[in-house]
Amino acid sequence: MTNQLLIKEKLQTKLENIQSKSDGSPITDLQLDKTLVAEIEQLTTELESVNPNLNPLLYATSLLEGAWQLQYSTAREIRSLASLPFGLKLGKVYQVIDVANKLFFNLAKVKHPLGLVSGYVKVTASFEPAKEDLEPLQNKRINVYFDKRYLSIENILGINTPQLNPFKVVSANNPASRTATLDITYLDETLRIGRGGDGSLFILSKSDNLPEFTSSNQN
Repeated sequence: MTNQLLIKEKLQTKLENIQSKSDGSPITDLQLDKTLVAEIEQLTTELESVNPNLNPLLYATSLLEGAWQLQYSTAREIRSLASLPFGLKLGKVYQVIDVANKLFFNLAKVKHPLGLVSGYVKVTASFEPAKEDLEPLQNKRINVYFDKRYLSIENILGINTPQLNPFKVVSANNPASRTATLDITYLDETLRIGRGGDGSLFILSKSDNLPEFTSSNQN
């Protein structure tokens, strides 16, 4: 087994052990003790150092395409989803990327533990490769421009509610004084690691569990 695969296996095993008590919702650093957070960061950094696709925006766009499930994050926006109102609980969180059209959307499933209501929050966005001053070619950074936020209720007491899907659409927030960026620091066929411009960490695994949400379902 190569060093890359060994580190990847260690990281994935650690995340799987943490998530074994969850329903697929992403884990954040606020839910873990500092020692475990440091271990995840160390393994992540080691894996990034053996990234097999150093120029993903040039040579590995086919790997970016499709649905990804968020496993772990230190991002503020993901942390905030852990404390939803009305007893709602965060479920699985996905990012679906349409490389050809430079679009993606983030989808966070939410539900009440008693089955009273279920739905999702979706944020649509566009992106473009960032031209870095010291890099002659498009490297690993993208500029992100958030578009709309959709709040949807799919089901109440077991009854589908298409009239509430969505019940609210608003403009999504973009940073006031800067362009949001994301560095793709590791990418292979099944795992992706990203670092936000604010230093936040995202670890995602490739997913095929979103048949009802396709890249054309943007608006």
